[in-house]
Amino acid sequence: MARGSFKGGDEVAITATVRRRVTEDRIGVSIPSYGHPHSIVDRTSKVTRGQPIELIGDVTYVDEGKVTVNLGVPVTVKAEVVRLVSAYVPPNPRSWKGRHD
Repeated sequence: MARGSFKGGDEVAITATVRRRVTEDRIGVSIPSYGHPHSIVDRTSKVTRGQPIELIGDVTYVDEGKVTVNLGVPVTVKAEVVRLVSAYVPPNPRSWKGRHD
C-alpha cells in the first residue's frame, strides 16, 4: 500500500514530539500538521523534551489528503505524517456459515 493511501479501520502510527510533562501521569505532545494541543497518559517512562514518541490509532475517516485517527479523541492530520502499521481486513462472512448465535 502506497504511503498516504489509507482506508477506514487501518491501524496507523503518528510520530509526535514530547513538549513537556503536564502532570505526574500526562505529557504534552506536538503532533505534526495538527494545530491543537494534545496530551497523552504516560505513567511509566521518563521522557524528555524533544523526544519523539509514536502514537498508534485507527483510521476513522479519509478525505482529500487528510486522515482522521482515533487516539482516544479524533485527530485530523495530513496523510503524509501517518504511517501504516497494519491494514484493516474485514471479517469473512463464509466463516460464519453454520453459526447459530
